Amino acid sequence: MLNGLSLKRQPPPGGGGIPADMLRKYGLIGILLLAVIVLSIVSDAFLTFTNLMNVLRQVSINGILAVGMTFVILTAGIDLSIGSMMAVSAVIAASIVSYNPDLAIVALLAGMLASGALGGVSGTMSAKLNVAPFVATLAMMTIARGIALIYTNGRPIVIDSPSFKFLGQGYLGPIPFPVVLFILVTVIMSIILYKTKFGRYIFAVGGNENAAHISGIRVSRVKIWVYVINGLLAGLAGVLLASRISSGQPNSGMGYELDAIAAVVIGGTSLFGGRGSMLGTIVGVLIIGVINNGLNLLDVSSYWQQIIKGVIIAGAVILDQRAKRA
Repeated sequence: MLNGLSLKRQPPPGGGGIPADMLRKYGLIGILLLAVIVLSIVSDAFLTFTNLMNVLRQVSINGILAVGMTFVILTAGIDLSIGSMMAVSAVIAASIVSYNPDLAIVALLAGMLASGALGGVSGTMSAKLNVAPFVATLAMMTIARGIALIYTNGRPIVIDSPSFKFLGQGYLGPIPFPVVLFILVTVIMSIILYKTKFGRYIFAVGGNENAAHISGIRVSRVKIWVYVINGLLAGLAGVLLASRISSGQPNSGMGYELDAIAAVVIGGTSLFGGRGSMLGTIVGVLIIGVINNGLNLLDVSSYWQQIIKGVIIAGAVILDQRAKRA
């Protein structure tokens, strides 16, 4: 009887498990290709080199944020403060280049370090003081926004530095420079995640924190560094945004954390930690970018865009979850 039940649960001859496995691995890429095909049919402007470069440039900032958020969510954490940290890095970088236009690199590094430090505070609150990541980063979201407003007295800082503007507006050949930075960040972070001991620790901490601690992993240190890395990347994204709009805005970055979290979740990274991939995050970023671009080309009302994006995001996550259970 038992043997009979066991036989019924076996995949059918010919590899019945293969379609489910393929769906699990390539389902998101299929969704992305489907969106590209549909938009190519309904809009003549979509599948042009200029528009595709525009899509990549638009997703580059969200992509950098999503890469950092992947690290955090893999440890079963979350960071709601990256939008506010973007504002801090933007106004600090803008103030430096407004003082001396030739200090673009110094401004970039200062903005990143400031956000990295704020990320470290969030990580310390979570790892050392046992404050839930949601609460710790929610508090940092308010604190960082306040810092940006106090630093600028609530006013934007105009940027005239050509070298600083190149970061967000320049091109390397036909490729927008933010896209080059996005690719570079993805490659470096992928190497850290998959080829280093620290990357293995991230998966271990997210998979089972107690087991990771018993096996000798310094869980608190891993968590703090994950939030520092996330802060550094939020700082880079903030500087790129300031460069693109030629000003450091204390209110910039609002809502960016939601798109970053959505991209990571769409990409298949578990909110409970321990499972996910950088490739999935990149595909998630591209899905959101393509949808945004397509809806703009079709002149869909911004109000309807919010509803359509929410439905598509929910649908993509449901399909991916079903594929994982198949």
